[in-house]
Amino acid sequence: MRRLSDERTKLLFEKLSKFIGPNVKLLIDRPDGQYVFREHKERVFYVSERLLKFAESVAPDHFVSLGTCFGKFTKSGKFLLHVTALNYLAPYAQFKIWVKPSAEQQFLYGHNVNKAGLGRITESTPKYQNVVVFSMNDLPLGFGVAARSTAECKHADPLATVCFHQADIGEYIRNEEGLL
Repeated sequence: MRRLSDERTKLLFEKLSKFIGPNVKLLIDRPDGQYVFREHKERVFYVSERLLKFAESVAPDHFVSLGTCFGKFTKSGKFLLHVTALNYLAPYAQFKIWVKPSAEQQFLYGHNVNKAGLGRITESTPKYQNVVVFSMNDLPLGFGVAARSTAECKHADPLATVCFHQADIGEYIRNEEGLL
């Protein structure tokens, strides 16, 4: 596990700030200790400093994973957020979309959210803003991009797309063979 370069740290924090804004600092300075981001084989892991000290005794070639995988860097240098980061980002999300129970399954199958499936949306959500998608029971379901602003959603056609799908918790089942 190695530290992220300044350039990669900047990319990571820019991506996180699109979802949680200035709350990124709350991920690092937590009441239960300091947390850091480390890179291993193009993947970024979120791990406590205490656990990281224990992991220093493991040889790098025997190392598979440590902490929570937040995402990975692509070959073109972009950062892709993984659904495993959802539980850490959901409490701090600035913009949220809640889907009706009838639309939950469609979202979990990888489809976009239509206006008919929209339960609620955070006030003043701008168009093309990164959002966290929740069920009506406040269970985080995944990530998306708002296809319409809050004002546009109020007057949209019931079949109009209001949120583009990015990632969801159903990926564990759909990509089961890719996770091994």
